[in-house]
Formats: sequence, structure tokens, C-alpha cells
Amino acid sequence: MSSQVDTSAVAQDLVLSVRNLTVDYAVHRSSFRAVDDVSFDVPRGSTVAIVGESGCGKSTIAKAIVRLLTPTSGEILLNGQDIARMPARQLRPLRSKVQMVFQDPYGSLDPHLTAEDIVAEPLTLRGIRSGKERRAEAAKLIDQVGLPSSALGRRPAEFSGGQRQRIGIARALASKPELLVCDEATSALDVSVQAQVLDLLADIQRDRGLTYLMISHNLGVVRESSSHVVVMSKGKIVEQGPTEQVLTRPRDPYTRALRAAALDPLTMTGRKPRELVSRLNKVAPQGGPVLMEEAV
Repeated sequence: MSSQVDTSAVAQDLVLSVRNLTVDYAVHRSSFRAVDDVSFDVPRGSTVAIVGESGCGKSTIAKAIVRLLTPTSGEILLNGQDIARMPARQLRPLRSKVQMVFQDPYGSLDPHLTAEDIVAEPLTLRGIRSGKERRAEAAKLIDQVGLPSSALGRRPAEFSGGQRQRIGIARALASKPELLVCDEATSALDVSVQAQVLDLLADIQRDRGLTYLMISHNLGVVRESSSHVVVMSKGKIVEQGPTEQVLTRPRDPYTRALRAAALDPLTMTGRKPRELVSRLNKVAPQGGPVLMEEAV
């Protein structure tokens, strides 16, 4: 087993550096260690994935990084500044630097607000007081995530799951973050929509120079989207390194077991949304398209 930090990342420009992170949850009169002495780096402009089965601690790490919970010990260095146990008052101006896209596109949006209101809310926190400016910026963000201007006045119930996730991404972008934490952001979506959202995230990263931390249990999504992968089991890192290297030549038995559990153990094409969509579109029944961009 290896929990060593990838030393090649140390010399790089790091947006995030997690050092010896430990998170305990109180359980009755005792405690449960969900994350145990975890360390990894996220270089600027890269996509790092944390992968493992449910309960391995990966989502707990995500919540600690965005400070939805306070770690028991360890450091979370954001641009070199430790935010792990930073008081709320000091943390407030830094929150915009790290934003989260949640797993559930149905539960993460306020059902009473329009798409414009949802996206514009962080703009107020950024200090944009003019309603006209907020509306213009919200429209620009909605356009950037591939939704038409007619979506601005509609509420979450009027959108599909993939469209709601696009609104969630637009809301996250409104804060102008440096790091986007995607916690199983495609797992609740159909495979065709997963491919579309992954393409969207890749386009945004290219255009904005964003850094991503992807949390996933899906090896195909991880292989599709990340350059570096951290494999977790029972709260600990068992292996980490370049994604292609780890997934094609895994050293740890747990990583090999994860790989073997994929539909296609060699290429994992059964778990790779973009490849599956491409293949299905080439074999459309009766000459018609099988998978198309979601209609709005």
C-alpha cells in the first residue's frame, strides 16, 4: 500500500495541497474515523480524481476541502494557506475560491427560485449590487453551460437532471472559483448525459484554466476526465499516481479489484460515457440518432 504524495507535484504550482488529513465523526459515545492521514496534491489547471467504493471517505474529503465540516487534524492548503480549521470570519473571503458541484441535481437547487435567481445569488456575494449587471452576468453563465436564455425564468422542476446539473455548474462558476470540487457530479445522470456534462467541464476548464477535484466511484469517468488519480479504501489512500498508469498497471490489490469490477476490465469502455455514446450513435436504429443533446 502507498499513501505517499506524488513528489513530481511538489515542484508544481499547487492550488490545493492536503497534508495528513484526518476526519472523525462522533458516533454515540465514541467516534468513527472516516478519513485517516490522507495526503495528496492538486496542481493548478489539472484534474485530480479521488476514486473508491461507497464509504471509503472520498466525499468526506470533499466536504472538508469546501469546509462543510472541520477536520480533526491535518492541513488543507489552498494556495499555500491552511484553511483546515480557519475561523468562519477569516474563511469567508476565501470560500469563493473553492466551489462544489453536488451529486444530486434534484436536491441541490432551491425549487422556489428561477435559474436566473440561482445563478445570480453568488454574484451578490461577489459585490455586484446592480440587478441589471447580475441579470447580464447570469445570462452569460447560463449560455456558457449550454442552456438558452429562455431557461433563465424557469424553475428547477421544469428541467431534466442534466440541465439542472448545468445550472449547478453555472452557479459554481458565478463565484469565479480557482478550484471546482465535483462530488459524483455525473453519477445521477444517464450515460449519454454524463458524456455531455464531462465535455462541458472539459470546455470550461480549457476556457477558464480551472482546476478540478473529481470525486467518483466510476473508473471510466475517472479515466475519461483526470490526469492523476487517488485510490481510497476504508479512509486511507492505497495508491495514487498518473491515471493511465494506476488504472492499467495497478500495484495495490484493492485497485486491481476495482478495475476488475468494471464492465470491461481491460479498457473499461462499459464505464466510459463518451466512448459508449459514440458507439451507439454509429449504430442508430432505423437510421435515426440514438443519443442527442437534451432538448430544453
